[in-house]
Amino acid sequence: MNPSTSASRSPLLAGVTVLELGTMVTAPLAGRMLADLGARVIKVENPAQGDPFRRHATGHDSPQFCAYNHGKESVALNLRETAGRAALLRILESADVLIDNFRPGVLARLGLDDATLCAVNPRLVRCSITGFGRDGPYAQRPAYDSVALALSGVAALTVDPANPFFSGPTIADNVTGMYACYGVLGALYRRSQTGEGARIEINMLDASVAFIPDCIAIAGHLPGRITPHTRVAISQAYAVRCADEQLLALHLSSSQDNWLKLLEVLDRQEWQQDPRFASPASRASHFYVLNEMLGEAFRARPLSHWLSVLEAADLPHAPIRNVAEIADDPQLQHLGTLEDITSTSGTSYTAVRTPVLVDGVRPPIGSAPPTLGQHTEAVLAEFSAQAPGGE
Repeated sequence: MNPSTSASRSPLLAGVTVLELGTMVTAPLAGRMLADLGARVIKVENPAQGDPFRRHATGHDSPQFCAYNHGKESVALNLRETAGRAALLRILESADVLIDNFRPGVLARLGLDDATLCAVNPRLVRCSITGFGRDGPYAQRPAYDSVALALSGVAALTVDPANPFFSGPTIADNVTGMYACYGVLGALYRRSQTGEGARIEINMLDASVAFIPDCIAIAGHLPGRITPHTRVAISQAYAVRCADEQLLALHLSSSQDNWLKLLEVLDRQEWQQDPRFASPASRASHFYVLNEMLGEAFRARPLSHWLSVLEAADLPHAPIRNVAEIADDPQLQHLGTLEDITSTSGTSYTAVRTPVLVDGVRPPIGSAPPTLGQHTEAVLAEFSAQAPGGE
């Protein structure tokens, strides 16, 4: 495919209009992913404060808000007032998708229940994101990332029981948003075949469990509880410190060839005779011992040496970079993964472009994150003109 030809094609979701009643992460990420594929995404916000992520830690459009909201328009509507609801329903008459991440029952209390939405637009794809589902014993509980991680078992794979505290990136929120986007895309495809709208439901607990299918499967076949190291022991994944204090990652997997090449690189061929390391299964059983032995071996030389010899041996490896350092990685620079953006309000941040290439071309990142209510007047005027009897 000629890149210049593919670049001139219409975006995958050209002509699709999405209304996002979303705050924080889950619904905003789903909306942003649809925007990345070319959908028009109108973010409907409370005029008093907007999405709470706007002022997260900074008092204005925070980097967190910007990360999840580029490529959108912002319309400020008070859905507790008749005029606000009427304006929303007017837009929904010709919209394709409605995404919300309210607790169960909130939309119904606002007069926006399924029956009302279907009457306004039978072709509408309605995507509801909740913490625990629409009913059940946890349905009305507040849900955040760490809560879903704890209940799903993910936290037990990352939290050290001897020194318990949470660490790492947002996982439950992000995977929930991704699954929501996945569900919406499937519903849009079915609608293209049948003309029927759909109700898509995603919850954070389900999505977090779905994120670890391998661990769920392993748990049924191993005695005792899975620990944070069970999966990495099976995968033979190691983090080691080099002579210059830099960290290095190795992933040997079950390949006997990788193991033998590593012994050659380390000049530890005598380990071949050690029965503890004779097979992938035995190396997994003695993971902690091997981890310590590898750590001692890699302490002998600096990171630059190991990167050179491991690459020459075609072994899976990488330096463990700080997040702030990845912008300098030559492969990421080649791919064009990151882009510096300034929001409409002046906040500068680094945005992550969609990892999906279409006909060999990465879609553009779209407009900067909008200010609260930036597009209210224009959008309401546009959809009022489209309404029956509008001028």
